[in-house]
Amino acid sequence: MTAVDLNAIKRATDKRFQGKRMLGFGIPAVVTVYLVYIFFAFDLPGLAQRANLDNALTLASDSWSHKVHVTRDNSSGEITYAVEGERKGTYPVGQRPDWVGGTETLTIDLGSGYIVRYQPDNRTEIEIPGFPLIKLQAKDRRVTSNLRENLPDWISASDRRIGITTPEGRITMTGARTEVFNYFPGWELFWFTLDSPYHGQSLGTILFGEQLDAERSNIAGAVSDWWNNAMWRHKDVAWAIGETILMAFLGTMGAAIIALPLAFLAARRFSPFMLMRAATRRLFDFVRGVDALIWTVVLARAFGPGPLTGALAILITDTGTFGKIFSEALENVDQKQIEGVASTGAKPLQRYRFGVIPQVVPVLLAQILYFLESNTRSATIIGAITGGGIGLMLTQAIQTQKDWEEVAYYIILIVAMVMFMDWFSGWLRSKLIGRTD
Repeated sequence: MTAVDLNAIKRATDKRFQGKRMLGFGIPAVVTVYLVYIFFAFDLPGLAQRANLDNALTLASDSWSHKVHVTRDNSSGEITYAVEGERKGTYPVGQRPDWVGGTETLTIDLGSGYIVRYQPDNRTEIEIPGFPLIKLQAKDRRVTSNLRENLPDWISASDRRIGITTPEGRITMTGARTEVFNYFPGWELFWFTLDSPYHGQSLGTILFGEQLDAERSNIAGAVSDWWNNAMWRHKDVAWAIGETILMAFLGTMGAAIIALPLAFLAARRFSPFMLMRAATRRLFDFVRGVDALIWTVVLARAFGPGPLTGALAILITDTGTFGKIFSEALENVDQKQIEGVASTGAKPLQRYRFGVIPQVVPVLLAQILYFLESNTRSATIIGAITGGGIGLMLTQAIQTQKDWEEVAYYIILIVAMVMFMDWFSGWLRSKLIGRTD
């Protein structure tokens, strides 16, 4: 080897090492530039400034607690007591919480020395430990008070509305009404509403005690009142979960049924016509290239809202995905097994049935069951758009901005539903394919 050859090899080696060094420097540099771009493009400093930890804590506490409203109508003077402020949770006439007392002057004991008094003439007094007595009055749709400037951040005051937030509860007054919110842990009225004879009764009393309703046995009456609970709507929730699972099932299975014969047209081994293969593959690309949410919006305009619209959106999207997966599986089948079936004199359809399908069934079933589990989650979001399933109920609860314990309840049910579908698909896969996870 001459010196010229050695120099050429050395230059080539140096050039290759230089390229690797540039690549090793360039990739981290590109990633760094991209992260800097994200930092400013998404306004992360502004996001940190806008973040409100107090609101997050309030939201978290509302998810596992409930509040009882004591409301005075400043026009009529009528006072109502209601759990979460809902008509369905209103205390019956003549009943009120035990922490409310008095007649002409209503005394509301929030605990720890925090006391609110509803007095005549729409006047309200609020005792807060370590703070001067607060006096409010609503008159002619305006609110007057003895509050001065430089108020603490837990008091907001104007001539239209005054809001006071304390560790024991909240007080708001407008010209129309005065309201006290007293917070308690737990999901109140989850089992029975206030008008049920079983409200406040222990499990032992319901099971073994005297009959509480003359027309029903305790167990039958308790189950009926729980199932028809007007606040938590257990019957509607169960129906909505069923709709969500049905949307996922119909969409997934319908897509698999349609995609399997189309996959034969897209597979090179079984479709000799190039134009037909190309057209079928482009069809798969088109239907799966549009997200199921977009199909949901389009179909909702065409067919109206409903669970069937959501199922059709899943079916259209998954038809393209299944078509691509199935066609790839068909192109990789073992030709010898097909030839063995053909040697028996089997016709083309029989060759497909006994020589092709048994080979691809494990792959097909595994993909179908996986998508069934995944579509259960997708059906929750699709249901919020099409007006069906547990997704709609979750969206409605979020939009009210007050019943966050119901939001937590629906989220727990959705997680439980997904976990169940995960277990069920795994169990079914092991039974059909013949293996365990």
